[in-house]
Amino acid sequence: MIKQLRKRFIRIAMLAVTAVMLALCLIVNIANYLSVDAGLTQMLEIIGSNQGTMPAIPHGGKPGAKPEKAFTPETPFSTRYFVLRYSGEGTLLQADLRNIAAVTEEDTEQYLQTALAHGEGFGWKEGYRYYVVRSGEDRWMAVFLDSYDEIRSVRTTAILSFAAMLFCIACVYLIVTLLSRRAIDPVVRASERQKQFITDAGHELKTPITVIATSLKVLEMETGKNKWNDKAQAQTEKLRDLVNSLVTLSRMDEEESPLKFSRFPLSEAVSETAESFRDYALSNGHELQLAIAPELEYNGDEYALRQLVSILLDNAVKYAAKGTPITFALEKNKKGVVIRTANRCENLDGQELDKLFDRFYRADPSRTAGGFGIGLSIARSIVEGHRGSICARRCDGDTIELIAQLGKG
Repeated sequence: MIKQLRKRFIRIAMLAVTAVMLALCLIVNIANYLSVDAGLTQMLEIIGSNQGTMPAIPHGGKPGAKPEKAFTPETPFSTRYFVLRYSGEGTLLQADLRNIAAVTEEDTEQYLQTALAHGEGFGWKEGYRYYVVRSGEDRWMAVFLDSYDEIRSVRTTAILSFAAMLFCIACVYLIVTLLSRRAIDPVVRASERQKQFITDAGHELKTPITVIATSLKVLEMETGKNKWNDKAQAQTEKLRDLVNSLVTLSRMDEEESPLKFSRFPLSEAVSETAESFRDYALSNGHELQLAIAPELEYNGDEYALRQLVSILLDNAVKYAAKGTPITFALEKNKKGVVIRTANRCENLDGQELDKLFDRFYRADPSRTAGGFGIGLSIARSIVEGHRGSICARRCDGDTIELIAQLGKG
């Protein structure tokens, strides 16, 4: 239990940190891209509004007053772009390649087709950001701005930020792993005290329960059978079962599992245990229908799995609707083996199925003779001890099915 709690704490902490780091990384990169794109868009608008050329920069002009003055004196010389002027029919009228070296006259056709296909507005063509604008009646202009450096900067920022994110996540994982024991220490101490209390109380209660049971038997021999003595004996047996169940649950929650694994014929053990419930089921008005796959072997705790079968069948007999059959099956699948029971129930509430495996929970509180409500909790502990899971589901309206999936053994 403690190992599972620690793993869950680490998993939740890492998921939270990863989500925050990923969100931060995405925000930074998206903001960086939008900033770069806004700068390129502004530059294209300035060139487009100046009929395809860089505006003149007044001597001593300061950045910030107007868009056309948001340059340094070197901006016209460091900005690489070219301009295509064409008619509405798609005929190239002029290709201004003075401010670009990587594009030749032969390359202009593909860029012209890109501009024609896109139409008015902004777009991307490989490493160029372009702007198509009407320059006159039936005249168009496409400005292509070299953006390779900006794209490279965005990519570099993205790679470095994601690398930094992964490094930080790894560091956080190490820190969380090292400090997880201290973080869950109060829970561990409380759990240990609870388990120790249950164990000590169980041992202390066994002696008076045994004395009471023995005294009741002696009293019966001396006075004969009577209803008061029978009731006292029945309640004593219930108390003994409760103490044994609590001690079993406490042992199942220990750090070191009490289960003893060995290879044994599972089909034979399950069949033998299930058959022992046939008369009990019939006496309560239920036909037991078995479907057990033959010759299955399994590496697990034979006693615990027999107990699992007993718990599932006992639960089915207690809560099955009167006169209805109970089905029990054992089968093999890709994940391991599956043990399942199915029976009809009266007033089945599908929303409470997830509570069936809680301690001291009874699906039908009015049936006080149904047990203590911890049998299925023990069943869950046994299944989890075999690297599996157990669940309940509603099918065919009023039928409940308990499915215990055991891991490969």
